[in-house]
Amino acid sequence: MYAIIKNGGKQYKVQEGDYLNVDKLDAQPKEKIVVTEVLAVNNGELKVGAPFVNGATVELEVVTEGKDKKVITFKKRRRKDSKVKRGFRRQYTRVKVVSIKA
Repeated sequence: MYAIIKNGGKQYKVQEGDYLNVDKLDAQPKEKIVVTEVLAVNNGELKVGAPFVNGATVELEVVTEGKDKKVITFKKRRRKDSKVKRGFRRQYTRVKVVSIKA
């Protein structure tokens, strides 16, 4: 059984027991989060919502918070003596999928 959920403008395919990194949430470790924006559920037969599946929920448990690896952006304009170097680290919340209810 799997589900496709929407969180933070991104879509994730999840199964029970999976771990995933989502954009930072205001939640403490061991806290439960219920996602109601379920786009599709497959439990033998595929149910696709328009846009969301009615009555379907995915329960997540917060494990920890952290930062991803640094991404460096570097721009250089030739012959202009112009260059820009910037770094970015995305903050994320690591969650575990506890249950999928269709």
